[in-house]
Amino acid sequence: MTELEALKFFQTPDHPCSYLPSEQATTVFADPDAIIDTQLYTQLSQLGFRRSGAHIYRPYCHACTACIPVRIPVSAFAAKRRHQRVLMRNQALTKHRLAPHNSDEIWMLYERYINHRHSDGDMFPADREQFVSFLVTGRPEAFFTEYRLGEQLIAVAVSDQLDDGLSAIYTFFDPEYSSRSLGSFAVLWLISEARREKLDYVYLGYWIRSCRKMSYKIDYRPIELLLNNRWQTLN
Repeated sequence: MTELEALKFFQTPDHPCSYLPSEQATTVFADPDAIIDTQLYTQLSQLGFRRSGAHIYRPYCHACTACIPVRIPVSAFAAKRRHQRVLMRNQALTKHRLAPHNSDEIWMLYERYINHRHSDGDMFPADREQFVSFLVTGRPEAFFTEYRLGEQLIAVAVSDQLDDGLSAIYTFFDPEYSSRSLGSFAVLWLISEARREKLDYVYLGYWIRSCRKMSYKIDYRPIELLLNNRWQTLN
């Protein structure tokens, strides 16, 4: 029996969907007490699972299949004109890859981002304990990428290092620099890092066709969608 076959999963009761207000959601979690190494975590990612803090999960909704796992095959990706503009706009930024940490500087950036950009969401108001459990602790594969304009920290991308790729977990940035498209820049930087490391994919989590906040994910074509338990390419 493989580690994956031996892994236990637990299902939550129905709860309001965070993305589609009219829907009820159900989530399946991998056993939080199980030892999940990088190889097993990669296998779960290949099956459409995602990470939030220490929890590895996948939507398992009875009447809805709107959440579609997506990943970018980095060898096939070619930056479009709009991506080139984002790269040019941010070419002066410096990038620093660091272990996740709970500094005052990073926390204050996260707090500004949540309180300004997500005041209508379930993470408002920003809470430092929640920030730590969500993004600082959780997995040994995690790393922060800091983006600085001069000495000023303007964005942080949280990612995981898998065996076959990089997984984009969360990006937050200074709302004053929204015109720089820093979320898109962070994805483009992950693609370049995956190429440099000779990895195959950048995992972007779930795409929902009717959710405006997720529409950016489908812009990185060709992109692969996990449909009926099979990765299929959308050009």
